[in-house]
Amino acid sequence: MRDQATDKQWLRTAARFTFGNTASRIYLGLVLAVAAFVAVDTLFVPHEDASFAGVWLFFMAAPTVFAFLLGSSLASPDAGVPAWFVHLALVLSVLVQAWALGWFSQLLRGPRTGRSAHPQGV
Repeated sequence: MRDQATDKQWLRTAARFTFGNTASRIYLGLVLAVAAFVAVDTLFVPHEDASFAGVWLFFMAAPTVFAFLLGSSLASPDAGVPAWFVHLALVLSVLVQAWALGWFSQLLRGPRTGRSAHPQGV
């Protein structure tokens, strides 16, 4: 059985990787901008035919969104994918990719040592 301190540390680390670095924040900001564009296009712009604005959200969430949707279609091949699952897959995909960007940027920077970058007296 895990203790609460370990759970809190794990959650804190996951949140730092997902939301606490520049690369993840830029990616999440781009996703929010695209989502706002899709919402405005869907709600306020009249179209004679269907709009392809929603495709940009899938481009932003690719490739993990396609893995989620493939897994859903393999689990129940006869039924179509419900709309709530598509939205959940988009959100989870964006969060997974933001976490992966944070982890990768931490990997490139190296481990944190807690020491200052400048020696004393400089």
